[in-house]
Amino acid sequence: MTELPSNIESVKGIFGGLSHKPGALLPILHAIQNALGYVPPESVPFIARELNLSRAEVHGVITFYHYFRDTPPGRHTLHICRAEACKAMGSDALEAHAKQTLGIDYHENTSDGEFSLEPVYCLGNCACSPSMMVGTEVYGRVTPERFDEIIAEAQAKP
Repeated sequence: MTELPSNIESVKGIFGGLSHKPGALLPILHAIQNALGYVPPESVPFIARELNLSRAEVHGVITFYHYFRDTPPGRHTLHICRAEACKAMGSDALEAHAKQTLGIDYHENTSDGEFSLEPVYCLGNCACSPSMMVGTEVYGRVTPERFDEIIAEAQAKP
């Protein structure tokens, strides 16, 4: 086996329990993302080789699904719901405010590495639209003013 760059050495360990399963690519990508916070682009050739897939197939899956990242996330990942209920209750204004406040678009990080902004297509909090999630905490009825408070709270956390 060829040597991997040290920053993806942990990717090798993920294969032990998953690579033998049929349709292993998605579970492996999820495990890598859960372990590292993203799927390093330099791991694509290794993943392809180990699963007997082309690099294009692996890259295609990573870029098709919005969940997967190919860059390290910020310290806090913000998900803004873009599903119909949230859109009907003002998530477009929330989205615009978030992008302007943070100075980034979806799938980007703030320059200080503090925040990543990601779209999500339902948080299951439709009765309290518009919703967003910071890390694993879901917030409902988020106005632009409440967004600013949530961001300030997240920044204050160690």
